[in-house]
Amino acid sequence: MTQQSITEGSHRHHPHLFRSFFQGSFPCSTACRAPGKRLDMVISSGHDMLLNKDYATLVEQHILTARDGARWHLIEKTPDVYDWHSFLPMIEAAQRHNLQIIWELAHFGYPDHLNIWKAEFVEHFERFARAMAQLMRDHGIEQPFFTPINQISFWSWAGADVAWFNPHVANRGKELKRQLVRASLAAIHAIREVYPDARFVLTDPLVQIATHPDNPDSKPYANAQHQAQFEAWDMLAGRLDKELGGSEACLDILGLNYYPDNHWFFPDLPMEADHPSRVPLHTLLAQCWQRYQRPMLLAETGAEGNAGATWLQEVSENVSVALENGIAIEGVSLYPVVEYPAWADDRRSPDPLLGLGDPNGNRTLHEGLALVLRSQQIKYEKRDQDG
Repeated sequence: MTQQSITEGSHRHHPHLFRSFFQGSFPCSTACRAPGKRLDMVISSGHDMLLNKDYATLVEQHILTARDGARWHLIEKTPDVYDWHSFLPMIEAAQRHNLQIIWELAHFGYPDHLNIWKAEFVEHFERFARAMAQLMRDHGIEQPFFTPINQISFWSWAGADVAWFNPHVANRGKELKRQLVRASLAAIHAIREVYPDARFVLTDPLVQIATHPDNPDSKPYANAQHQAQFEAWDMLAGRLDKELGGSEACLDILGLNYYPDNHWFFPDLPMEADHPSRVPLHTLLAQCWQRYQRPMLLAETGAEGNAGATWLQEVSENVSVALENGIAIEGVSLYPVVEYPAWADDRRSPDPLLGLGDPNGNRTLHEGLALVLRSQQIKYEKRDQDG
């Protein structure tokens, strides 16, 4: 199906799944960059101390939906014993401010007592997911959203192909991907036992891998690498490696993480922003929609420094094209919504919507980004009212 035929045979999609179309994603990775050296970006961003203010500020900025995470390694320090002290304040603050949260259960981290390659990892994750859902149910949360495991494909590559973080091995990426899919499926089924109406945002990067004009013979390899981004979703849907237990019922909302550097020439050459081979975001969204026919959320998007406002404008314009073409985009989430020291070198992530907290616990608002955000919120609200 061509882009033209999609446009001619469709009508504008009106997002309806979330409380707000523009959202914020909090940094909440708990990966181990080296054995014994765990990141906790909830702490490094100051979000643990400024939780109540952070949620309140998002609501002030007309952001009513956010992505945030439970820290499994803190909750289950002892096998099958759950300490919810790090998570309960998040639930309570979200309820206090009427902020809808898409809850992550595992963002690159897991308890020290588990071996990710063993069946026990899946079993513990299943029990943790069920217990977390029950806790939320007991606290009156209705119609929740979850991300069982954040970015299965990226974690598999970073942790088991190039040993960038845990589990710190190489050339086992496909094996880890299968294991993380098993764990995700187990969590989905466990949560549905508690919440039959739960929804799941299944995140992975949205990328373009293209053949370089100077290397046309690499086209089959570039195409294969481009298609690999869909493997985890295909496994979850039972379209690939059916023995893992996937099914179409388990493939719910696609969470697409998209940044300026998500365009590459095979095998690993970054594509310039103005290169004619660069495929626009709305076309990538159309291709993903054609493949899965599932609602989609841009679960992470952003650019550093002063480029952030311009990037949000560009992304919003592309998303508007996709919506006009009938593609079910349900939201755009800014990442990071608060500042944090970077993973590798403690360099600060410059100019997200909210800066690091000062000694009085106040974050600086990025005025340029906030202005573009508000203008886009108004435009999208007006389109929906007019539609």
